[in-house]
Amino acid sequence: MHLAHNILLGLLAIVFLISGTMKLSGNPKGLQGTRDVNIGDRIARLIGLVEAIAAVGLIYAIRYPEELIGWLAILTLWVAMGVAVYAHSRANKMKSAAPAIILLILLSAVLVIP
Repeated sequence: MHLAHNILLGLLAIVFLISGTMKLSGNPKGLQGTRDVNIGDRIARLIGLVEAIAAVGLIYAIRYPEELIGWLAILTLWVAMGVAVYAHSRANKMKSAAPAIILLILLSAVLVIP
């Protein structure tokens, strides 16, 4: 199970690092999802910064699994994806919430896999 945990952490780190840097850079494709649910670009860039920093925390968790930083990174991203699902729900755009829901499920799995 330790190998599955590390692989999942690595994949999540890649996804969130790419997503976060796209939002941070101001890339229109990276900001499109947040614009669709009426979140301003400044808030979206802040979300991108949080995602990118947390992705680095996931990478750190692979190397040092006993440290608290990895758990905090997972929890931060879990909350961010929960808020993303809520934002999509509030904007009546649940069809576009599928990636956030999938990432929320994967982050939940990482929390329970030892």
